[in-house]
Amino acid sequence: MTETGGEQDSVPDQRRVQILAQDRVFDGFLAIDRYTIIHEQHNGSLSEPITRLVLERGDAAAVLPYDPQTGRLVLVRQFRLPAFVRGDAGWLWELIAGTCETGRAPEEVARSEALEEAGYRLGALHPLMTIYPSPGGSSERIWLYWADLRQSQRVAPGGGLPQSGEDIQAAIFSLDEALAMVRAGAIMDAKTIIALQHIALAGETLR
Repeated sequence: MTETGGEQDSVPDQRRVQILAQDRVFDGFLAIDRYTIIHEQHNGSLSEPITRLVLERGDAAAVLPYDPQTGRLVLVRQFRLPAFVRGDAGWLWELIAGTCETGRAPEEVARSEALEEAGYRLGALHPLMTIYPSPGGSSERIWLYWADLRQSQRVAPGGGLPQSGEDIQAAIFSLDEALAMVRAGAIMDAKTIIALQHIALAGETLR
């Protein structure tokens, strides 16, 4: 039996990993890379060569505009084909979010997307955490933030970029309403659930 927990889990893992081969097998809206690797196992020995496909998504940034005094927050909704083809509702309520193209910092992306998607020019951004939503197959890393919500920050209509096929609805909810939507399955996006639960757990400390 392997011992778990304790201080060892808070220390970055330094076990050996060697990439034997790497090639891109698809390069379109998304990219897929094929890797052959060996890595050090829990018993200290090296594994046999392992081949894995990685969906290359790069980095993204997401932000939750939130007013700790009133509990009001902003979410956005747009059509998501992968959810629809799985048999769920295609229109998902989510955090404001966007991908970090080369040279753009996550904070810059969060601010830009808030203006494009919801029409808000945000003030200070407060980091929540950085997550890998699906590390078993995707490289996507998401930087999560929250920002103080003030109605005076609404300076544009939002809605996204029609030339990019975006048709985005923004709406204000209370934190209680949003958490009830999570419990009811009306919010299914992982990064959004994580941010909402983090805000709920933080409670009074955000004030």
